[in-house]
Amino acid sequence: MRALLVVNPAATTTSVRTREVLTHALASDLKLEVAETQYRGHARDLARQATEGGETDLVVALGGDGTVNEVVNGLLASGPDPESHPRLAVVPGGSTNVFARALGLPNDVVEATGALLDALRDGSERTIGLGLAAGTPGTEDEGVPERWFTFCAGFGFDAGVVGRVEQQRERGKRSTHALYVRQVVRQFLGEANRRRGVITLERPGDTEGAAEIVENLALAIICNTAPWSYLGNRPIYPAPDASFDTALDVFALSKLSPAAVTRYVTQLLTSTPERGPHGKHALSHHDLTNFTLHSQVPLPFQMDGDHLGLRTSVTFTGVRRALRVIV
Repeated sequence: MRALLVVNPAATTTSVRTREVLTHALASDLKLEVAETQYRGHARDLARQATEGGETDLVVALGGDGTVNEVVNGLLASGPDPESHPRLAVVPGGSTNVFARALGLPNDVVEATGALLDALRDGSERTIGLGLAAGTPGTEDEGVPERWFTFCAGFGFDAGVVGRVEQQRERGKRSTHALYVRQVVRQFLGEANRRRGVITLERPGDTEGAAEIVENLALAIICNTAPWSYLGNRPIYPAPDASFDTALDVFALSKLSPAAVTRYVTQLLTSTPERGPHGKHALSHHDLTNFTLHSQVPLPFQMDGDHLGLRTSVTFTGVRRALRVIV
């Protein structure tokens, strides 16, 4: 099998020696080409070139969720075609590795490599659904290119936290769970729209019903799988029913008062695959194929933990059976 190994040399939890050992292990079973990323977006370019070349059977992403997201967007640059496009494999090398863990892979780099080799020998793979976000026609963001995400997107509060974390990392801070917790507190204290939300969720109507519009939401989290993230080893489930086998789930809050935040953060920290946050200020939707989030003011937007700046409107599509993954 011809494979491309895309390596992020800045991955949080891998050293040069570890990467060399993993490369040697993979090369024993694959006809392997190795490429290290050199700039933001390079993993996407490498995966797109491998797909367009038509000779690569497998692209392996060694890095965190950001590297995986770029590789996926390269593989699907011309749209989803799981039967003809290269398969994806992941060796987790980031700080959280939500996508890899949601697939059931070990969070340890060496163990995950062993699991990948076993899956390749057994021919074990699955076809998963993905999320697609794009600028909304008729809005100031209509020219924003569409982009795929593997496990989550966020509009508003959580995206603001991601942006703050990225700023801290650019200043030399390590990406730790303690860093995220500090930025959650700072984002809450500086949140301008916590008393009255500015987000509107709009779902198109079907042949028998009118469109659904929900206004005054304070935050919106879009999930393609469960869990949404991890705090250390604790999985967090805002949308427990989200799955790679369905379309998209949405969890939203209409109020971010101190009492409401305390209640829902507690529910998130104690959430399980059977029960997520609930209450009069919580909104949950399961298995949505198409919907749009609008905002009265520009809000932070993130996908797979990558802050993408400010948006006023984003249209989401849940695409079933978009990509083959080795597991």
